[in-house]
Amino acid sequence: MSPLIKHRTKHRITRRQSLTLIGATLAAIALPTASLFANTAGMRQKAFAGTDKKLPVIGMGTWRTFNVGSDPKLLDARTEVVKAFFEHGGGLIDSSPMYGSAPDVMGYALQQLGTPESLFAAEKVWSPAGGSAREQVAELKDRWQVEHFDLVQVHNLTDWREHLAALQEMKAEGAIRHVGITTSHGRRHGEIEQIMTSEDIDFVQLTYNITHREAENRLLPLAEERGISVIANRPYDGGSLIKNLKRRDVPLPEWANEECGCTTWADFLLKFIISHPAITCAIPATTQVEHMRENMRAGHAPMPSPDARQRMAATIESL
Repeated sequence: MSPLIKHRTKHRITRRQSLTLIGATLAAIALPTASLFANTAGMRQKAFAGTDKKLPVIGMGTWRTFNVGSDPKLLDARTEVVKAFFEHGGGLIDSSPMYGSAPDVMGYALQQLGTPESLFAAEKVWSPAGGSAREQVAELKDRWQVEHFDLVQVHNLTDWREHLAALQEMKAEGAIRHVGITTSHGRRHGEIEQIMTSEDIDFVQLTYNITHREAENRLLPLAEERGISVIANRPYDGGSLIKNLKRRDVPLPEWANEECGCTTWADFLLKFIISHPAITCAIPATTQVEHMRENMRAGHAPMPSPDARQRMAATIESL
């Protein structure tokens, strides 16, 4: 058995399981697509990948949060999170074969809710998943139950030369729409810079948040110069930023509401990221509907000015 098939057997929800679960819960939570995704006004959007198309500045990550296997209650709970995401103007959803059952769970949610036109499906290829880039993309399409991916990225630069070449071929054939590379935890910035300079890519995904700003030095200016769109991962630093603020019961500064429209620390942290001119969108992850709604509100005006962004960073540094 190939590594790819082993991965499928271990993590995916079978089609029979999916149909059984859908039949049991569809009537309870599914709504017509037209009514489900109507509340999209107000979310800020940015053009991407040198096109005239735009993406909402708040996307959605699935790392850890959507690796729930085939538990019916957890599947329905994650479906409600996806529902809230699209109800509030969401677009880009990012996943990876590294994230266990997350691609299957996303497929389950989309089958129940209907796939909205605003979905920008972003996946990754990853050498430990087994199989070629083409095989992985085909497998992931089946797991998501979508016709195409808008973006396929090389996960954490694993075998990036081989994978990126294959993805470029698939893009030229029209099998995928955009290609990119990813890194996380502030790693391998030198190699990322090299690829951004020498290769024809549409997106780069990297860690950028109010306490991890190394990308401001070279990578974000380079992205603007080269017309490469930037997805910011770990906007809450894996949740530690929010947890520390809540644990210490730190009050939100009054000026943050007056100048930036922030009513929560989630607003504060996300608005700092998405107000940078080089950032296309941020991808916070959550398991809770209310936290999703909170994340999405951060994508609405007003946005921090450059001076306000400096004040925001200084506020966090002083804590």
